[in-house]
Amino acid sequence: MAPWALLSPGVLVRTGHTVLTWGITLVLFVHDTELRQWEEQGRLLLPLTFLFLVLGSLLLYLAVSLMDPGYVSLQSQAQETAKEEQTALVPQVIPLRRCRFCLVLQPLRSRHCRDCRRCVRRYDHHCPWMENCVGERNHPLFVAYLALQLLVLLWGLYLAWSGLQFFQPWGPWLRSSGLLFATFLLLSFLSLVATLLLVSHLYLVASNVTTWEFLASHRIAYLRQRPSNPFDRGLTRNLAHFFCGWSSGSWETLWATEEEYEEDGSQAV
Repeated sequence: MAPWALLSPGVLVRTGHTVLTWGITLVLFVHDTELRQWEEQGRLLLPLTFLFLVLGSLLLYLAVSLMDPGYVSLQSQAQETAKEEQTALVPQVIPLRRCRFCLVLQPLRSRHCRDCRRCVRRYDHHCPWMENCVGERNHPLFVAYLALQLLVLLWGLYLAWSGLQFFQPWGPWLRSSGLLFATFLLLSFLSLVATLLLVSHLYLVASNVTTWEFLASHRIAYLRQRPSNPFDRGLTRNLAHFFCGWSSGSWETLWATEEEYEEDGSQAV
């Protein structure tokens, strides 16, 4: 590996996240929080549980950050084309666009990411904190990561508050509790951000719409002419397809069904 590869944005961001995670955990153990009190009293179950959740959130972060989010490649497209020609089950009702950057045919709901320089299936957004796209393959893990991270942050916020004892004069207090107070403020901000992200993504998942589609529907060819979301198959089916991988039909098939429904409706009127 070349030396400059160790200074790539992805390595720096992931290293920063890891150092920050364990740094905050160390602060909570060093100061006189309930975490430290449990440890001193020999009640190790709760401290070990907290450490396990911190480790789990870090592993989920690395998994989402490092995995393929669903890149579109020429090889995968050739395999899919051969499969579709054999089965002939998916009607080609949506003309596919060829990406002018990586020259692949973009499947429905995919988009080219200029940061990753690849087209991503069911593109949601590019996450700078992950230094990776969130797409078809890692979006469920991303939501799971947000949920677990929020749990850890809220628990850490409670632990930091339990160790804060305000007294005067402020000089000695800042020397003894300044770092813990700064940690409390940082955890408060991160908890707010994680809460907003989790709530927004759960809403989008329940509606079967991506962040990109939600924000730019007026610029997306397959959405701007439609009064409603053609991919919404109801709350239960949307959640089952997203989290459990239950098939709800290809996007092209869903689109064809929607087209037929609209044609029948217009004829009926």
